Amino acid sequence: MKIKKYVAFLSCPAIAMLSFQGKAQTKLALFDGIIVAGYVDKSAYINCVGPNIKFVKKPYSIAAGLLPSLRIKEDKVNPGAPKNSLLTPNLGFGLTAVFHHLAIQVPLYYNAKTAVKDGEWNVGAGIGYKF
Repeated sequence: MKIKKYVAFLSCPAIAMLSFQGKAQTKLALFDGIIVAGYVDKSAYINCVGPNIKFVKKPYSIAAGLLPSLRIKEDKVNPGAPKNSLLTPNLGFGLTAVFHHLAIQVPLYYNAKTAVKDGEWNVGAGIGYKF
């Protein structure tokens, strides 16, 4: 009996969403469809443009937002000393300009303080493709 109540309670929002699906005036996009590769602080990065605020005037668009990235950087350490992985996840932010399918990006990434180096912001540049 309790299971039927839970199923009925949980299915109400789904039924309501389906009934309003045809009446919506806006569309929701969870993935903008832009992938970028670039260079910053003696390392490479690959990212997909994340949540952003976008100005669109066809065929141009400019987005300012977060950039979930995969950074590719080899640590230069003494032999036998522990080092970081070659691939590390990172979150940056910056501007992405798109013209038709060409994307140009200016990201900012923060490198945290270490035992030998202070933390600092680094500016990069990248080029990519909009699907």
